[in-house]
Amino acid sequence: MFETLTERLESAFDKLRGKRRITETNISQSVKEIRRALLAADVHYRVAKEFTEEVKREALGQEVLKSVTPGQMLVKIVYDRLVALMGGEAAPLELKSKPAVILMAGLQGSGKTTFSAKLAKKLKSEGKKVLLAAADVYRPAAIEQLKILGEQIGVDVFAREDLKDPREIAREAMAYAKAHGHSVVIVDTAGRLSIDEEMMREISDLRELLRPDEILFVVDAMTGQDAVNTAKAFNDVLDYTGVVLTKLDGDARGGAALTIRKVVRKPIKFVGVGEKLDDLMPFHPDRMASRILGMGDVVTLVEKAQQTISEEEARRMQKRLAENKFDFEDLLSQLRQLKKMGGLKDVLSMVPGMGKMLKNVDLSDESFKHVEAIIQSMTPVERRKPEIIDKKRKMRIAMGSGTSVQQVNQLLRQLQEMRKMMRKLNKQQGGKRPKRRKLFGRF
Repeated sequence: MFETLTERLESAFDKLRGKRRITETNISQSVKEIRRALLAADVHYRVAKEFTEEVKREALGQEVLKSVTPGQMLVKIVYDRLVALMGGEAAPLELKSKPAVILMAGLQGSGKTTFSAKLAKKLKSEGKKVLLAAADVYRPAAIEQLKILGEQIGVDVFAREDLKDPREIAREAMAYAKAHGHSVVIVDTAGRLSIDEEMMREISDLRELLRPDEILFVVDAMTGQDAVNTAKAFNDVLDYTGVVLTKLDGDARGGAALTIRKVVRKPIKFVGVGEKLDDLMPFHPDRMASRILGMGDVVTLVEKAQQTISEEEARRMQKRLAENKFDFEDLLSQLRQLKKMGGLKDVLSMVPGMGKMLKNVDLSDESFKHVEAIIQSMTPVERRKPEIIDKKRKMRIAMGSGTSVQQVNQLLRQLQEMRKMMRKLNKQQGGKRPKRRKLFGRF
C-alpha cells in the first residue's frame, strides 16, 4: 500500500540531500514536490495545501542540529504532520453496553459483510461472545454469505429470512442476544446510497432503535476522494463513531486514509488489508505514517508474530538455531507461520528499509509453493537428515513435487548455506550460551 506516495515523498526529500542548511528556496522546492505527491495520491487539494503550508512554516522555523541533515529534519516534520493529519492516536472500540451493539453502514459493495465477520473473529479472540445479525434483506445471498462466514469463524449468526423489515430483525436479534448471553452484537445492514432518502431513513431508524455503542462507516479505500465525499454525506445523517477503510491492500493511492479524518472529524478505527478473515488491522496513525515514509512498522510486525508464533515454539526454534540443528521440518514450519502473518512482501515491508529494497522484487507467496512441495515430498527421515538424500532420492522427490532435480539440489544447497551461517555465528559467540540466546532472540 502507498508505494507510489512513498516513492514521490522520497523524491521530495532527495532535493535536500547534500544541503547543509534549510533555506526558503530549497524547502519551497521540496514542499512543492510533497504537494504534488499528495495530490497524485488523491488527497483533497485543500488538505494538501494546508498540510504543505504547515510543513513549510515548521521547517523554516527549525534550526538544523549538527547531527541532523536538512533532509532528515524534513522527514521528521512530515512524519509528525502525517500523524496529526490521520488523527494523532489510535481510537479503539468503546463497547460499554451489555450487550454492546456495533451497527455497520456504508455503500453497496464496500465490504461490510466481510468486515463484520473479520471484526467478529477479532472480538472472539479477545474473549467476547459475538452475535452477527443479518439485517441486509435486499442483496441476494447476503444472509447466506453471513451464515457461511459465521460458520467459518465459529460465531453465531441470527437470521430471519421470513422477515423483510430490518428493524424487526434487529429487535429480535437483540432479544436473542440477551437470552443467550452474547456480549457483542454486530448488525450487518444493506448497502445504500446517500441520495436514497428512504434507505437513509431506514438506517437512521435502526440507529434510534438500537442505540449502538459504535456506528462504523465502511468505505472502499480504492474509491479515493469519492470515499471522502460519501463519508461526509453519511456522517451528516448518522453521526457515526468511526470509519473502516477496506481494500487498502489493493491499488489504493492512500488519499482516503489521509483525508477522511480531516474532513469528517471522525477517527479511522480499522483497515482491511486482504481478503482473508485475519486481514484486519486496528488503525494506528503513527504506524501508518511510518510505513508511508518507508520507515517500516516494527510494532505491527512484532504483534503479528506474537499472534502467530507461540512463546514455546519461539523458544524451541531458538534452541534449534543455537545448536545448529535447523532442518527441513523447521523450514516448513517457518514458511507456514510466515504465510499466516500475511503476504510475504507485506510482512517484509514492515522491516525498516526493506520497502525500498523490495520495490521491484517479485516476492509473491506463489514463489514458495515449489519449496513446500519439495519438502512435503520428502520422508520424515529425509526432512530431519537431509544428508542421506542421494541421487535416487532426489529423482523421487522431484517427481513427487512436480519439480526438477536441479531445484531439489538448489534447496539442499540453501539449507547447507543456512547451517554454515549458523555455525559461523555460534563460533563468533565463542560457545557462550547466554550470548547466543541473546543473539538468536534478537534474530
